[in-house]
This record gives sequence, C-alpha cells and structure tokens, in this order.
Amino acid sequence: MAALALPPLPQQLKSIQHHLRTAQELDKREPVVAYYCRLYAMQTGMKIDSKTPECRKFLSKLMDQLEAMKKQFGDNEAITQEIVGSAHVENYALKMFLYADNEDRAGQFHKNMIKSFYTASLLIDVLTVFGELSEENAQHRKYARWKAAYIHNCLKNGETPQPGPIGMEGESFDAEREEAGSSSVHSGTAPSSLSSSSTYEANNIPTSNYTGIHVPPGAHAPANTPAEVPHNTGVTSNTIQPAPQNIPLVDPSLYSAQSAG
Repeated sequence: MAALALPPLPQQLKSIQHHLRTAQELDKREPVVAYYCRLYAMQTGMKIDSKTPECRKFLSKLMDQLEAMKKQFGDNEAITQEIVGSAHVENYALKMFLYADNEDRAGQFHKNMIKSFYTASLLIDVLTVFGELSEENAQHRKYARWKAAYIHNCLKNGETPQPGPIGMEGESFDAEREEAGSSSVHSGTAPSSLSSSSTYEANNIPTSNYTGIHVPPGAHAPANTPAEVPHNTGVTSNTIQPAPQNIPLVDPSLYSAQSAG
C-alpha cells in the first residue's frame, strides 16, 4: 500500500481518520477488515464533502487504494461477496469486544483493553456499509465507546474503574492518537480530536441491556484471551478466522492525550 500513499487528510474529513488508521493497523493481519474500513471511510467522506478540490483529491486516492486491494484479494470471498464480508468484519469486531469485555469484568484495566473497546466500536461503524445495524450491534457500539471513555478517564485521573456494566455517567472519549512520535495515517495530517458522533451519551442507554450481552454460544473467551496483544491464541468460533499471527503491543502514548472534557 506504500505506493498508494494518501495525501494529507482534509480538515472536513477528520471524522474518518480513526477508521483509516484502523485500516492501516490491520493491513497485514486482517486485510479484509482493512478493506472494509477504507470502504466505510470513502463512503462517509463522499457524504461529507466530495466537491472541494482537496477532498476530491483525497477521496480519489482512497478509491485507488480500494481498487488496488480489490485486485490483490480478488479471489477472496469476503471481498467479492458482501454477506461473507459482513460476517468476517462482525466476527472480528465481536472478538475484540469480547476480549475487552472479559478483561473489564475480570478487573484487568489497561490501555490495550481500552483500545480494543474503542476499535470494536469503529468496526461496528464499518458494518453500516452492509446495511442498517442490528439493535444488538448498535448497543454494543455505544457500550464499547462509553467503556473506553470511562476506563480511560479513570486511569488518567488515578482512579480504579468499576468492572462490568455499572451506573453510567456521561463521558466523552478523546481518541486523539496523533501524539508526538506516533505515526500518522497521512503525512502532514494535523492532530484533531474524535468527531462528536463518536461521543457516547451514556444516559441514552439503559444499563440493563448490558447485564447479559448476547453473544453466540461458546464465543466468550477466557479473561486472559487477547485480541490485540502478542499471543497466538484467539477466540474460536465457526465464522471466518484469521490465521494466528503475532500482534504488536499498543504504543502507550496513544492514550496519553488529554480527554475532551
């Protein structure tokens, strides 16, 4: 993908930067998910601004990336058949959600599980390229975003988070990840905070929905099963699974940014 590097992200399109970063992070170990992250970013970007020259240029390059990936993985059913692709992305999002949820319920609070919660919410965004979200996925997305904000703010303030579903208070999560020393999705991209659409209004969701989150039978991973840490184990299920690969640790600086109030 290096040959198809994107130009700087226009300010108008900053709301898609985290989906593009997630795509970049997943390029090697989950190219199918990376492809659909970019597809979501392009579709969303087209709705935001496809007329100004800088946005047209950016989205054109992004489309070139998608075409290149489509050629590269043209024999992959998850790319050619939407129903397979949807199942693949949903399975990966659920895997990350379950890992973070199990860590949370076990009282294991760390930056990696915060990122897993947040990335799961981004991947549920991506599922909208296949159609309207199910009520269950919409609830998972809101819960994951709220949990990421709540635990992030607790750790930042030196407080101990409460595990599992609790009385929810309004939290906003500044998912800014362009810290000094961390790579940017696009060269020259200026730091900016997460779009307001990614801020979870906690009081919109009844807590009772989360006392027993629905997952496929047997899908719960043990509390020590990671989705984003360097182990070769993963959640097993009957849906599509990537081959076990070594996954790098999350850079601690990614979550050192100040919270947005």
